[in-house]
Amino acid sequence: MDRAGNGSATPGAGDGGATDAAFTALLEDSAEELYESAPCGYLSTLMDGTIAKINATLLGWLGLRREAVVGRLRFADLLTVGGKLYHETHFAPLLRMQGEINGIALEIKTHDGGRLPVLVSSVVKHGSRGDPLLIRTTVFDASARRAYEEELLHRRKEAERTRAEADELRRRAEEDRARLAEALAALQQTLLPETFPDVPGVETAFSYHIASALQLGGDFYDLFPVGEGRWAFFIGDVCGKGPQAAAVTSLIRYTLRTAVLHTSEPATALATLNIALHERYTASDDPRYCTAVLGVLEPDATTGHTAVRLASGGHPPALVLRASGEADFLATPGGMLIGVLTDAHFATRTTTLGPGDTLLLYTDGLTEARTGADRGSLYGAEALHAFAEEQAPTGARKLVDALNGLLEGFGDGLDDDTALVALGVPDDRPTPVHGNGLAR
Repeated sequence: MDRAGNGSATPGAGDGGATDAAFTALLEDSAEELYESAPCGYLSTLMDGTIAKINATLLGWLGLRREAVVGRLRFADLLTVGGKLYHETHFAPLLRMQGEINGIALEIKTHDGGRLPVLVSSVVKHGSRGDPLLIRTTVFDASARRAYEEELLHRRKEAERTRAEADELRRRAEEDRARLAEALAALQQTLLPETFPDVPGVETAFSYHIASALQLGGDFYDLFPVGEGRWAFFIGDVCGKGPQAAAVTSLIRYTLRTAVLHTSEPATALATLNIALHERYTASDDPRYCTAVLGVLEPDATTGHTAVRLASGGHPPALVLRASGEADFLATPGGMLIGVLTDAHFATRTTTLGPGDTLLLYTDGLTEARTGADRGSLYGAEALHAFAEEQAPTGARKLVDALNGLLEGFGDGLDDDTALVALGVPDDRPTPVHGNGLAR
């Protein structure tokens, strides 16, 4: 009969019988052989720990002969010093109380002085009257597990050390950035006036908005008296950033201050700056140039108006916000970059500020701010014109405040520093309005 219970014979039935015979032979191990050759250690001890029986597997791990162990050693004698202490203080008391204990990690000593990590489980065998007779113990080789645990521990310590080193590097980097930002802010302040002087009949305000505390910008501005009731002002932007741009900014400020004291014509002062930059930087491997607007204010206490004459070299046009609520650009077409050509041309414009009128000068960080959800569009001159018309009429200080709020709203869309200078004639002129800088 085949395995399916059918009466007919099937091919290979003889081969199947041979296989079954071999399988049956494998299962004919005696209980004693299974005990001696088990893949784990077995031993039985009296209640005082004396070893009464031990299998060949555990003897092989220990490297000891049976006659040197049975009746001569106790279970605790097989353990290391630390293991013996744990056995006496924890293992044995718990076993007496609970009757069994499982999976305890210990170390046993081998004949050659080595240590073998093991997992030990013990159970107390009781007699028919419930009295404890002996202790049966199973011992598993935990070498692979110990090696795995040690590797995990090593990896964990490595990860913790790496994390600690990274945290320390991050902390130092943050401290370095803070110190750098503080140093750059202090240096930036040396390149800009802390306050504007009082201009009779004119309200003044200025602001410098930093796009990055870790980059030294090249924007600059100033306002100072030039005698005979006149006041000079300028604003500009140097190409590039960093210490080199700061050095150019310093040169520009002092050159323009000196030039204006020798001429009342703004275009002539810009021409002097153009020569200075061209001679200083064009021949070098690091050419430098800038944009700038330079002008002269002449307040008239009698009429309450202020005449403005300005020249521009490649700079965004100034905006005039009128008391009527209108806003207009003072276009200066043809004004060239300063420092590129020896014979650069600079465009000149004039205007008059009456009560309620305000003149705004700015650098291109404002109009080139990135807007939109994807930061893919520039704010632009048209948006600035519309914003100015919404503010008009307004005074210099209020206008700069409003623009600072606009700049803050750009967030990470502001890639470049922005300088702002506003000059306005108040409606109520009985007492001069002192110019105050809005430090940022």
